[in-house]
Formats: sequence, structure tokens, C-alpha cells
Amino acid sequence: MNMKQSLKNTSLWPFIRDTFIGIRDLPQLPAAYLHPWRQTAIRRMKDYKDVYRGKRAFIIGNGPSLKLTDLSKLKNEITFGMNRIYLMFPELGFKTTFLSVVNDLVIEQTASDLASLEIPKFITWRSRRYFDKSRFSDPNDPQLPTFLYTTYDAPGFSRDVSGRIWEGATVTYVTMQIAFHMGFDEVILIGVDHNYTTTGKPNTTVTSEGDDPNHFSSQYFGKGFRWQLPDLETSEIAYKMARQAYENAGRKIVDATIGGKLTIFEKVEYKSLFKTESSA
Repeated sequence: MNMKQSLKNTSLWPFIRDTFIGIRDLPQLPAAYLHPWRQTAIRRMKDYKDVYRGKRAFIIGNGPSLKLTDLSKLKNEITFGMNRIYLMFPELGFKTTFLSVVNDLVIEQTASDLASLEIPKFITWRSRRYFDKSRFSDPNDPQLPTFLYTTYDAPGFSRDVSGRIWEGATVTYVTMQIAFHMGFDEVILIGVDHNYTTTGKPNTTVTSEGDDPNHFSSQYFGKGFRWQLPDLETSEIAYKMARQAYENAGRKIVDATIGGKLTIFEKVEYKSLFKTESSA
């Protein structure tokens, strides 16, 4: 057993790991907390803290199952969209309440689209370079994305997302943490298929060679789009953390994805979530 493995088997490992990460990331910390854009984000998130207690929210994934889901029922619900869900807005006839995007490649290739969306947007601070400084020279501009300090290291669940947030290998996990921060008692997943036709080593960057079979639209990651293969194992570790955090707080996450392969959360039938109109 080598030294690193020995350390991992001791109770000191989390302390050693977090200390190393803290030292490594030290040069980034001033901007991550003091930059005007981040100051705006921190202020906004403080304003959002627990304002939706007693309410429910839908987190909408981007899987092919969305094509089997009656999304018109969500028009008057509070919804979190992710990544390129905006491609569906014209068909939906409405926009999601919020949007979360943390993957660097997605942001790099869609930054102009994201900047023009007139809904609250949560974007990783790491990708701020893709947004025009001159366009957002005013940190109070309501169109300025809310830049969250998300990282790849030190797994955990953040109950307050004004500070550091672990990504858990999926924007869905980040969105679960945002929803918890906002105080939602119930979070409902749809379109989180947790199943990809394209296979390969997790986190490998690939370039799409044709239509996208993994999302609701063939153009989602269409020909020429660069994206990273999913890390489903790490995301499952993250989802278990989210389930535990919600349960410990007397809240819950349920999964209403039609035909989804995720097994971490309680399954519910999508149609059962809405009141049916009584017959005349």
C-alpha cells in the first residue's frame, strides 16, 4: 500500500485533502469572493436564501424522455432548466424560471445565447471569461449571470451556495444545491434519463459527428459541438449526498422521469403530480 492509499484510509485524509485544495486554490480566492460580479452573485444568493419554503420546484433534465413528457403542465410551476434547454423554449411557449450551466465547453460554445436569455442564470465563475466585460460593466445589470463558485474537488453538499459548491460531475447536482438554498421543500426531477447511447471514458472531450441521440433535440450537441462524456458513477455519489441532505432537512427529491435509469430517488408518476379537473 503506497503513502497516498495509507492516508486515505485514515481519518486525517479529509483534512489533508481539503488543506491541499485550499492552498492550491488560494490565488483564486480573492476574485472568487471580491470581484464585483461575484459580489453581485453573493448578494443575490443571500436574497434567495429560503424564500421558497413550503413550495416545490421541477428540475428539468435534457434527456430524450422529455419528448414523452407533457411539459405544458409546467407552465405555472417553478422550474430549473439546465444547459441548452432553451432550444425547447419556442416549442414550450414559455421559459424555465431559472437556468443553470456549469460545464466549461457548453458555456464556451453558447455564451452569446446564454447572455441574451432574459431569465435568472446560474453560471460557473470559472467560465466568466466567455462573457463580454463591456456588456456587463454594470455589476447591477439584471441580465448579468449569477456566477457561482463551483469546483471539481472536495465532495460535499452546500446548503448555502453563496460560497464554494462541489459540482458532482453534473449540473443537475449543482441545481439541487441551488434549490435547497432557495428553500424548496420538494424537488421533482424530469428528463434526468441517466442513460447515454454514446459511451467511453468519463469526462473525455469528444466532438459530435452528427445528430445527438442523448438529448431531447438532435441539435442539442449537434455535429461539430464539443462535449464531455458523462461520469455517471460520480454523479450517483453526488445524488446520494443530495438525497441525504434533503432528508435530513425534512425535505425530499423525487424522480418523475419517464423511463429514467436513475435509481437513487423515490420514483413517482409524472401525471400524479398534477390535480385533474373534475368532470362537469
